[in-house]
Amino acid sequence: MRTVDTNSLSSPSPYHSLRRRQRQMRVFVALLLIGLLPCSEVLSQPTTTTDSQYSTTPYLDASGSDPKAQDAGPLDFEKEFERLGRVYKNDKNETVQEVWLLGRYQGQYHWTEANVGESDFYETRRFRLGAQAKMFQKLTLHAQMVSAPNIDPFYNGFTELWAQWAFRKELVLTIGQQKNRFTHDRNVSSRYLNYLERAMLTNMFIIDYTPSITIQGVVDNLTYYTGFFTNATGPDIGEAFVEFDSGYSYIAQVYYDLGKKWGFDDVTLYGSYIHSEANQNANYMNYFGDGVSTAIISHIGKFAAIAEITGGFDNENGNAIGLNLQPSYFLNRQWQLVSRYQLAGSNGDQGLKPQRRYEAASGFTPGDNYQAGYLGVNYYIAKHRLKLMQGIEYSNMSGQEAWTTSLMVRFYWGPHSGGAFPMNKILPLDYD
Repeated sequence: MRTVDTNSLSSPSPYHSLRRRQRQMRVFVALLLIGLLPCSEVLSQPTTTTDSQYSTTPYLDASGSDPKAQDAGPLDFEKEFERLGRVYKNDKNETVQEVWLLGRYQGQYHWTEANVGESDFYETRRFRLGAQAKMFQKLTLHAQMVSAPNIDPFYNGFTELWAQWAFRKELVLTIGQQKNRFTHDRNVSSRYLNYLERAMLTNMFIIDYTPSITIQGVVDNLTYYTGFFTNATGPDIGEAFVEFDSGYSYIAQVYYDLGKKWGFDDVTLYGSYIHSEANQNANYMNYFGDGVSTAIISHIGKFAAIAEITGGFDNENGNAIGLNLQPSYFLNRQWQLVSRYQLAGSNGDQGLKPQRRYEAASGFTPGDNYQAGYLGVNYYIAKHRLKLMQGIEYSNMSGQEAWTTSLMVRFYWGPHSGGAFPMNKILPLDYD
């Protein structure tokens, strides 16, 4: 199987072609203008959402689909977007209950100035297309292809290609290429992320989508998930499904919904563990041999807070531990203030690796201590379906300092995901 070095950076030269950058920026500005057209009408209308439309620990399919959330959205504009991609729904049909076309476009521009260099470019970060069908009341089929960054090439394999059978809500079996779920930070779909990229230590685990067998379910207030995963995949999905020569990984995680606690509207506890037996053929989950993560997710009114501690162990460059704090506040239904603070350390001089898309691209090299602070504003045009994001981040890796400014557009269609904040949630849940 072809091995892909996910830590290496592609040559930056394509991004420094002036004509290409101008063309990319024109596309980005056009998307922003299109997105802003309905804003004044949306802002002028009252809105309501009820708690019953969401659950902190819902039944999740392999993509995180939450059946309860599909029709959420009180505004006509939002309702249309909530159904975007759904081509068929009939719960009374015993054969086919629901069919979705799904996909996402995520474009982003960053400008990083560091004391060791600089980097700036616009990138089509994610472009995906696919479909999902629910059949026989128990079966879900899901297929989703992915393009390479900047849609070059257009087809670059599948992120997800799986079949799922729900024996009951306590026991759901999924077989096929699916998401590797370790850390709450990683569990949150890119559709609902509040930042340019996930946390530095989260990305060091090199977790993505690989052929797997998993089981999951909901037992009272507890949602569990566990399974075995191969450690490699690539554009040739057929090869990935038959050549299991990259080692294997095991992941287990639980969410426990405490409900109203400590003065918060909702508090959820999270814990997860990963063990990887990756070999030289692996291109995912091949940095740390073991990892643990624990988090507390809470919200009250318009305010939410996530605190997660992650540890990575058994790497020749050293062990690492990191703190990821994510406070956020909704000014109203459309505007959200977000922030993040990261602190990480390693017992090895090169035990931490910089964010490859903007820090490493600006000249950062590995180090043993890391801090980063992010402040941003997100604008929700149609909830998480269509939103604009901007932020600024300061980061320091063992004395290497950088400021990164980013602009992002996020657009998707298809079924929602459910789970603890921020998965498909606008606070407060009973917004009026």
